[in-house]
Amino acid sequence: MGRPVIAILALGGTIAAAPPEPGRAATMDRDADAIVRSVPALAAIADVRPESFRRIGSADLGFADIVALAKRIDAIAATVAGVVVTQGTDTLEETSFLLDRLVASDVPVVVTGAMRNAGLPGADGPANLLAAVRVAASPLARAAGTLVVMNDEIHLGRFVRKAHATSPATFESRPLGPIGWVAEGHVRMPLAPRTRPRRFALDVGVAVPQVALLKMSLGDSPTLIERIDTGTFAGAVIETYGAGHTSQRVLDALAGLAVRMPTVFASRTGAGEVHTSTCDFPGSELRLLERGLIPAVALDGLKARLLLTLALAGGLEAQHLRDEFAAAVL
Repeated sequence: MGRPVIAILALGGTIAAAPPEPGRAATMDRDADAIVRSVPALAAIADVRPESFRRIGSADLGFADIVALAKRIDAIAATVAGVVVTQGTDTLEETSFLLDRLVASDVPVVVTGAMRNAGLPGADGPANLLAAVRVAASPLARAAGTLVVMNDEIHLGRFVRKAHATSPATFESRPLGPIGWVAEGHVRMPLAPRTRPRRFALDVGVAVPQVALLKMSLGDSPTLIERIDTGTFAGAVIETYGAGHTSQRVLDALAGLAVRMPTVFASRTGAGEVHTSTCDFPGSELRLLERGLIPAVALDGLKARLLLTLALAGGLEAQHLRDEFAAAVL
């Protein structure tokens, strides 16, 4: 039996960066071929097919890029055993969440990157790419949805988040943690998911609505909420305190916002569910529900914004949004 064929779609980022000379800051000059050449051990694992899909920092990626990337993955899915996406880590958690909802095929899709560029001691890009290719080539990864492999850990794209600005161990998944790991070349995945969430079929060039994301903080004011207008935004996500609480100061503004557009409330903590029936006081979750806001359940603000954007772009009716968020964490 021949080696599995693995496509490597490179988007740029730190994994594609190296200083042009000692003592200089890193520049993003390496294409997919150069990234693959830097890890000769890949040849023993798979027949690797590199492709430079984009070469930009991940902060410059947009919805259109990820929709096009998902289409490219589906186009090659029948010809490969798996796909590895390399990109910058700044928005890696968002790319992986979107790919999990946009890629129609069950081909393994693994997203990876690097926290330290090739010119730094302990550069982690080669090890991350090697582990990602191993996972993409593993039958265990098929139909698991988009995965993120960093620091020899395997995370679900729907839950992973970047939790530290510089640490190689930055990626984590709350509340469940990684679903597997790579050790001595072996892929272990004892916590493979039972199901995949519903996928959205968006065409390249689709008009993607803008969704605002706003975090509540001590002494908050209704001013910013009132300025989220329908001329710019089609929806909004509000990161509330704790399990879904706000100050009384902003309740009327939130009620007005929910009349103007679908408005979702998530927890600003980044982990845990927002409540729907626990507290009954001014500013509690019951007051938000009475005013028409939709609970994000266990999605953080970033992912809630992405899901609301996908739902609106996909034409999902407003009355079905609450069910969509509830199903997102099953």
